[in-house]
Amino acid sequence: MPGLYDEILIALHGVWNRRWLALGVAWGICMAGWLAVSLIPNRYEAKAKVYVQTKSILPGQIGITPVEQQQDLDRVRQTLASAANLEKVVRGTDLGQAIAGDRDLAAKVAALRTNIKVVSTQDNLFEITASSSDTSLSDSANARLAAQVAQKLIDIFEEENVAGDRDETRQSLAFLDAQVQERGRQLQAVDQKRVEFEQKYMGLLPGAGSISQRMDAARTELNAIESQLVAAQSALSAMNAQLAGTPPTISGGTGGTTALGSVLSEIAAAKARGWTDNHPDVVALRRQAAALRGQGGAAAVTGTPNPTYTSLKSMQAERAATVQALSARKGQIQADLNAMSQRQLSEPGVASEQERLNRDYEALKTQYDKVLADRETVRLRGDVQNETGAVKFRVIEPPAVPSMPAAPNRPLLLLAVLVVGIGGGIGTAFAMGQVRSTYPTADRLERAAGLPVIGAITETLTTAQNAVRKQRMRLFFAGSGGLAGVCLLLIAVEFIQRGMA
Repeated sequence: MPGLYDEILIALHGVWNRRWLALGVAWGICMAGWLAVSLIPNRYEAKAKVYVQTKSILPGQIGITPVEQQQDLDRVRQTLASAANLEKVVRGTDLGQAIAGDRDLAAKVAALRTNIKVVSTQDNLFEITASSSDTSLSDSANARLAAQVAQKLIDIFEEENVAGDRDETRQSLAFLDAQVQERGRQLQAVDQKRVEFEQKYMGLLPGAGSISQRMDAARTELNAIESQLVAAQSALSAMNAQLAGTPPTISGGTGGTTALGSVLSEIAAAKARGWTDNHPDVVALRRQAAALRGQGGAAAVTGTPNPTYTSLKSMQAERAATVQALSARKGQIQADLNAMSQRQLSEPGVASEQERLNRDYEALKTQYDKVLADRETVRLRGDVQNETGAVKFRVIEPPAVPSMPAAPNRPLLLLAVLVVGIGGGIGTAFAMGQVRSTYPTADRLERAAGLPVIGAITETLTTAQNAVRKQRMRLFFAGSGGLAGVCLLLIAVEFIQRGMA
């Protein structure tokens, strides 16, 4: 520890012996540093705070979520620094006075882009900062220009939201209208192909759906008709058997009619029911009437007609008609199935063609419905945003002309240059003491020479030498004080200039 203390004292003694060198270096560093600080241009900043209200009842009801509203704000904030908007700022402020052509305008826009910041300090609070440090302008002109740029940005901020939303809505509606028309034409063309296909191939089978679905439905109906036909034929057979055991007349009546008249009445009743001459029962009745005429039985008197027989004949006719209708329907469906099967065999691509048409139609129909719904949604949302003001602005702090530069902090820089200069002077003096081969103490000389040192002789000064040394000390302290005084003077000048600006 004593060795370290001695080394510190030796180092301080070496610096003190070279104090004039330290002072000169300090003056040189300080003058160069203060000159560099004075050349740094002042940068003035104008700040404004804008509150953006995005909450609204109606937009939320039509699907405009808070996320989408925040995205709208982010979009406006990002587009503020676009080239088009910066050109508006340049032309709308004092920057546009010195523009001679497109090259000057581009240079102004490039410089302005680095001097603008738009940050979100809170959820709905934005801070717009505009700075100006043009060396060709005075401090007051730079301060005024910063305030103009900030105010112009606020105007563009609001203009971009109001006009930008309307332009975007108009462009979106135009695009969606074109898409609706195009999808409508495509859908109409595919629908026309479907109609032509159904007229050519699918008119053979009723119903809806594909060919396979219609054929399956026809087969199902055919199976049901066959079951009904079997039941109807069984019922008709039972009715014929019952009718065969029932006499047509009841004997012993006095007010009866001839047998031939009874048969003719039955023929007339059959005709009234719509039976044709080819109907089996009509043919049988005509044969019976012919036999009675041949036997001369037209005048034979029979008993009273049997009501049960007449009722059974009516029921027999109805069941026979049912059997005939079911048979005709069965034959028609079977013929349609055979024709469609034959077409499938002769044209195997019919089913795949129908599936392709149906698939194209459904896909286009889905797209058409979606585009149509999107168009109505965009139109409604555009109306809501334009009429209700989905985004509202309120300037919390308008931009003001700054009275003090934001940068550089020249007083602090001046003090820092003073500290660096003093440190540089001390360091230079210490380095020179380390380079030169001197021995400040007898012990260091003994270690360096390797020989014992008998003693050391102290320096003895005369009265004249002491006076000269005191004079030099006064000069040294004056030079050191002058260095600090110049620093304080520069700081005072800086504050005076700020007040004048």
